[in-house]
Amino acid sequence: MANAHPDDRGAPVTDAYLYAATRTPFGRFGGALAEVRPDDLAAAAVTGVLAKAPGLDPERIGDVVWGCANQAGEDNRNVGRMAVLLAGLPVSVPAVTVNRLCGSSLDAAMQASRTVEAGDADVVLAGGVESMTRAPWVLPKPSRAFPAGNTTAVSTTLGWRLVNERMPAEWTVSLGEANEQLGERFGIGRERQDAFAVRSHDLAHAAWEAGFYDDLVTPLEQLARDEGIRPGSSVEKLAGLEPSFRPDGTITAGNASPLNDGASAVLIGSGDAGLGLDPIARFAGRGTYALAPQDFGFAPVEAADRALARAGIGWDDVAAVELNEAFAVQSIACVDAWGVDPEIVNAKGGAIAIGHPLGASGGRVLGTLAHRLRESGDRWGVAAICIGVGQALAVVLENVS
Repeated sequence: MANAHPDDRGAPVTDAYLYAATRTPFGRFGGALAEVRPDDLAAAAVTGVLAKAPGLDPERIGDVVWGCANQAGEDNRNVGRMAVLLAGLPVSVPAVTVNRLCGSSLDAAMQASRTVEAGDADVVLAGGVESMTRAPWVLPKPSRAFPAGNTTAVSTTLGWRLVNERMPAEWTVSLGEANEQLGERFGIGRERQDAFAVRSHDLAHAAWEAGFYDDLVTPLEQLARDEGIRPGSSVEKLAGLEPSFRPDGTITAGNASPLNDGASAVLIGSGDAGLGLDPIARFAGRGTYALAPQDFGFAPVEAADRALARAGIGWDDVAAVELNEAFAVQSIACVDAWGVDPEIVNAKGGAIAIGHPLGASGGRVLGTLAHRLRESGDRWGVAAICIGVGQALAVVLENVS
């Protein structure tokens, strides 16, 4: 396959390919993975993805780019480097941890693909981790010793914390309230959201039963399958749940992604990286976008459009979409805006069922997309994810398997 081509200025560019992907099963908050440290989860994902390339000498890994949204507890001090060491890789393998909140591991993969394209490395490992169960409470450090008054411990599990008072109040609403506003804006009601959530559970269960995830998930001693999938769910059952953010709201625990623990990893290299296995997909386009913080759920629309433009294709060419389901309402809004067939979106289930361990979700959607394209034989796919504080990322993959 062609591995290099000139850019718009005539400079050579090396294509970047996804060779392998894996993830751990995603555990529920306080569930089977509650006793597993995030750096150990990350190490398991590193070990799992490298097991798919047994011919690769780990010394050849030019860098490890790792995502994590929290970094306030056992995942502090560059959890990517900790994962490399805990996985038993040579100490010469470097690593960096990046934080773009929910998009951290997709950002890591995008950075890794750029590193390969620039010729700075032939092989880069990327991924991400989050243990939302083990996210600590934090205290603001006083500027002077022994201040008067009380101090409140703040949970670092999810959402805004220690907010700067200079931030406008409309920016710092809860993630749920932000998406209630999005639902009002686009007229997306409760029943449609609940139906979307039921589909997520049904498709995730069917994909597991059909063996789709057998080659994509590295089982752990504590957990072999995603812990939150509920195949017996129904719109009628979800209709009985109370709204979570407004007394008369539409968002419930049933139509939003849960809190989870897990890790994901992808192996990225040039076309002649010599990994002993064929690549699955080529990185064809990347998109980054931001808007008002409270509108974050809608940001994937423009991020994906930009990625498609850079790939030189349109939505009519796309056969598979993996969109992280932070909330059913924002996923529906994005799919409506793109105008794509909803049946090509998250055909193997989504985050509402599988889970959303923040720093790991980008790697999950990217790996799932690559495997869907390999399974179907279709050429083009899009992976996209919304990110708190008003951002989104997207990647276009071209199937080369």
